[in-house]
Amino acid sequence: MTTQNSTLRTAAHTAVPTAAPNPEESAWIRRYHPAVADAPRLVCFPHAGGSASFYFPVAKELTPAIDVLVVQYPGRQERRREPLVDNVPELADRVFEELRHYADRPLYLFGHSMGATVAFEIARRFKAARIPAPERLFASARRAPSRTRAERVHTRDDEGVIKELRKLSGTDDRVLGNEEIMRLALPAIRNDYKAVETYRVDRGVSVDCPITVLIGDTDPNTTLDEVNAWADHTTAGHELQSFSGGHFYLADRPREVLDAITTRISATATIRG
Repeated sequence: MTTQNSTLRTAAHTAVPTAAPNPEESAWIRRYHPAVADAPRLVCFPHAGGSASFYFPVAKELTPAIDVLVVQYPGRQERRREPLVDNVPELADRVFEELRHYADRPLYLFGHSMGATVAFEIARRFKAARIPAPERLFASARRAPSRTRAERVHTRDDEGVIKELRKLSGTDDRVLGNEEIMRLALPAIRNDYKAVETYRVDRGVSVDCPITVLIGDTDPNTTLDEVNAWADHTTAGHELQSFSGGHFYLADRPREVLDAITTRISATATIRG
């Protein structure tokens, strides 16, 4: 993740195979830059309305030492003509069928906002399929899965959805003011808000990997109590790291966020070595 803030703002029991498939052959997975052989893998999941290109700067910064893969949800960019998926469990099912083949080396999951929820569900599916758990889940800007609010952004009119985007400061004002671009983007944005706002899971439903929670200290969509509740959803421990900023703190603190990720990936490699 570089200082290209504008780039960031716009935008089951089967054996694990010995070699992963080619991402270029998958509609779901993007690899923007090649990595060295046997590099640990970091899989990134976009926020509501987001697309794979949001993580292009991350891939540029972390490869070739880390193999960065990015999930591309249907209904956006080159997949814009494909049907949207309006619920998290189905989306996770479909992504998992692709990602299960990439667990032939250490695997880490990073999800921002809605992406953190999807990543959590992916980790649950690894556990259910008895495939080795991801090494770590990085949950960014998202309260714990069992902590819900009475949010109905997906039922608002277009101006109401745009108002929410402005509040979170995750979309360039030039995009918000461009009627043609917003007309193309709003169906995916509204769909994703529906998916995450209707998602429910019980407290105590857990994964086997440690969870690192990353948040902005002025994020209007999370409280300290809500993010600390991630402890209820892992049997391997959780930690919290706060950054200066709002919901899209990572756009303003790219170096700090990348350092937080790479430090933990390196620590795991050292322990294993």
